[in-house]
Amino acid sequence: MTVQSRDPSADPLYARPLPERPSYATGMMLAAQDFSDEQTYHRGRLARALAQLSGNGTLAGLRVHHEPEVTGGEAPHPEEIVVDPGVAVDRLGRLIEVPRPACLRLVPWFTQQAAVQGGDAMRLASYDNLSRFASVRRQADATPLPAAAVVADVYLRFIACAHGYTPSFATGPYDALDAVSVSRLRDAYEVVMTLRAGLSNTHSGLPLQGTDLSGAAPAERRAAAQDAVLAAYPATGRSGSTDPLDPLPEHPPVFDHSAVFLARLFIPVQALVATGAPLRSADAPQVDNFGRRFLPAVDLLANAIGL
Repeated sequence: MTVQSRDPSADPLYARPLPERPSYATGMMLAAQDFSDEQTYHRGRLARALAQLSGNGTLAGLRVHHEPEVTGGEAPHPEEIVVDPGVAVDRLGRLIEVPRPACLRLVPWFTQQAAVQGGDAMRLASYDNLSRFASVRRQADATPLPAAAVVADVYLRFIACAHGYTPSFATGPYDALDAVSVSRLRDAYEVVMTLRAGLSNTHSGLPLQGTDLSGAAPAERRAAAQDAVLAAYPATGRSGSTDPLDPLPEHPPVFDHSAVFLARLFIPVQALVATGAPLRSADAPQVDNFGRRFLPAVDLLANAIGL
């Protein structure tokens, strides 16, 4: 039996704990919390280093693409949005690995979203002039964007899966001889696709990419990199703080702010409507994979600069 915890606060790293590690002595009485604190310390230090070293984003893989419905042949499947296997780092420095393709069925998702708030939720996430919400690379693509489309974003988030139940002493005001407790927590993932209302000419809802220094002189690049490092320690979210994670531009207002943005989906519709949900057109959805944050491996960066 496996139980998924989708509550971000269920992971002690979400609270950015103080870097305190247990100190042991011979004869000391130990409880389960002591061992949990030991894990939290090592997980927290490693995650903190990874978050500051690489930032959050895609380390490898995780390309998102659209698969049309296949009704015949040896492998029929419904219309899907597919996330390829890969690895990402979230804002807390936690590794999120997708070991095999993850699929989202588009037709049930679209039908469900079209019924939210009588269709108004989908209507508010429908736009024309879509290039303003596309990545720079997608804007340069010769393939035209739809005239009108529903905009939805795909995210990857960390979840813990509790499994491996084993006999244990009962806890709380119970008297049980058959009590069990979780013996394993598996670091797992969840793919989430959500409508993006509230986009505008001044708010694309895409991740900030930072300053492009490729055209600057070497001395200017060095100075900019040094200034960026000196300003990199966050004002919020520090170890031991109790403040929540600030939302990033790619996060909707009510959302897990540790989630990693993967791609933007443009689902063509027949026309924008004044009330209710728009109707899908016959055109295939388009996926923009290039608005995300990329975290290239060191050898890739070395090759890029000729080392």
